[in-house]
Amino acid sequence: MDTTQLALLALLAGIVIGGSVAAVIVIALRARDRARVETSLAIPEGVREVLHGMDDAAVVVDASFTVLAASTAAGPFHLVEGRTMPDDQLRAMARRARSESSPATETLRVQRGAPPAEPRLVVVRATRISPRLTLLVLRDITERERVEQMRRDFVANTSHELKTPVGAVTLLAEAIESAADDPPQVRIFASRLTAEANRLALLTSRIMNLSRLQSSDELTEDRDVSIDEVVAAALDAHAIQADSAGVDVVRGGRRGLYVRGDVQVLSEAVGNLIANAIAYSPQGSSVGVGVKSVDGVVEIAVTDRGIGIAEGDQDRVFERFYRADPARARRTGGSGLGLSIVKHAVQRHGGEVRLWSRPGRGSTFTIRLPETAPPVREPAPKRGRKKKRAQAEASRPPSSNGETA
Repeated sequence: MDTTQLALLALLAGIVIGGSVAAVIVIALRARDRARVETSLAIPEGVREVLHGMDDAAVVVDASFTVLAASTAAGPFHLVEGRTMPDDQLRAMARRARSESSPATETLRVQRGAPPAEPRLVVVRATRISPRLTLLVLRDITERERVEQMRRDFVANTSHELKTPVGAVTLLAEAIESAADDPPQVRIFASRLTAEANRLALLTSRIMNLSRLQSSDELTEDRDVSIDEVVAAALDAHAIQADSAGVDVVRGGRRGLYVRGDVQVLSEAVGNLIANAIAYSPQGSSVGVGVKSVDGVVEIAVTDRGIGIAEGDQDRVFERFYRADPARARRTGGSGLGLSIVKHAVQRHGGEVRLWSRPGRGSTFTIRLPETAPPVREPAPKRGRKKKRAQAEASRPPSSNGETA
């Protein structure tokens, strides 16, 4: 190899070596810059562990709204570590907290789950924890607001429902006073006054029962309850109503089944279903009360052949003061609380109420309760043995000290 070739190889080697050194320097500079960025975006120590232990949805996002850390509850809100925060409202909250350097709190509706699911009402608090990092905590208050709205509706509906019989009692009392010289009219007004007073008493009693079922954590009486006893008590309580309406109530199905609970509460629940079935059945028809056991569940079904319930009303019939047929309810004196009491009474016993209905064909309400084993009863003592033993003692000769030998 001549001198020219050796010089060329040396030049190429120098270029290669020099290029490698330059590449190494470039890579090192890039790594240093990346380390600086990661340092500026580093999550404070302990924050990730706190997020993972939270029940509320909580996330830490950077300036590009990428989720760096998230609690387990944040997943259903589509807030997943390594992904961009999708909700524009939450982005605006994070941007506002960073720019103002102070926590921002707002109530928003945020999508939870797939789009068919309704947005949830959440209280969002955004807090800046570094120049580029923001903490967002989402507290779901949907159920709390729903319960509060139910309470407001209950108070408003109760006031409205009580106003009607109270006003009627006042007017009838004035009518009786003005018709004091007309005994027949006084009797008519007095009978109507009695009916309104009974309606007011029934409404007040049902409001108190419903309030007790909703507020109490435990049943006042918890024992083995015979379903035969529950059904018999409910039938006896509404026998006069059935005779007056010309409706025959038939009891069928299994006997000897037991559940755990309060016999009075269950009897009232079944009685409310029977009363509704009678009220919405035509004269001369029948109402069936059937009992059976299915896979450890006792089912009490009350079936009528009445007007039925439209499909759009079936999801609302268990609401307080809701009436599928207001005109008929006014004629029969219904309060709109019976089915609500049934639902809460059954839920208190760990069961559920199911409804099947078709307009013009009738309805079937089924109470489903966990079955329990029949109580073990001690055998009654045999009277014959006691009698024979007493006769034997009496026939023994007396001993020398005057006692029976």
